[in-house]
Amino acid sequence: RELLPPWLVIIAGLTGIVLLCVSTKDVPCFGVFQYSIVLDAGPSRTLLFIYQWTTTKANKTGVIREYSSCPVRGLGVSNNSDSPQEVGKSLAPCLNWAEKEIPTEQHSQTPLYLGATTSALQLNFTRPTLSDSLLAALTAAVKSSPFDFQGAQILSSPEKEAFNWVAVNYVLENFFKYDWRGQLVPSGKGIAGVLSVEGTSTQLTSKGKEEEQAPTEGVRLQLYGQTHSVYTHRCPCHGTEQLRSRLLSMLIR
Repeated sequence: RELLPPWLVIIAGLTGIVLLCVSTKDVPCFGVFQYSIVLDAGPSRTLLFIYQWTTTKANKTGVIREYSSCPVRGLGVSNNSDSPQEVGKSLAPCLNWAEKEIPTEQHSQTPLYLGATTSALQLNFTRPTLSDSLLAALTAAVKSSPFDFQGAQILSSPEKEAFNWVAVNYVLENFFKYDWRGQLVPSGKGIAGVLSVEGTSTQLTSKGKEEEQAPTEGVRLQLYGQTHSVYTHRCPCHGTEQLRSRLLSMLIR
């Protein structure tokens, strides 16, 4: 019954990466806020996001917000497959920008993650050597920054959909909410499922019963004091490209 604008879902999807990856252990804090950086290497372009949070946690899970973002110049990772080194160099302006946005004394304590999605996954299947070269170039560029690099990886479809599921339910305040005193309390809401329509397929991600084991196409998450078994059902050949082809075929007939 509640629909989010597509651009909001895409941007908010990165929130899931931070929520699932940032450790809940105490980290030395030199100021009021702590920071994390996520590089989203998508099919059309790469974006750098800075997230911010305080030491406040809701049942051992951090409460974060997007602080700022920087679009990396040029096309997506897979579109620069002929020049891996150029892909790495393209990150420099945004990494330099992030150094200015985050206090210098916190650089070494700021975790940085790099995740590549759909197009890089397809490239890994068709041209694995080239895919490795691209990731190596990105890794070398990120390691040259003063931040705490946590690794670069190509996200599998279940992982990516799990991040989207976490992000959407986080934005809708289904995990927790603030009461009239400004304190974090359980929201009492149900957990929403997420329908993700892509170019070649559609995915439906939802929560199963807690006692069920997460299947191959699902993951088990520990968030805000609760365990969630998240399932992804993939419907191949039901993406926007196929829908467009069917529409054109019908119009031609």
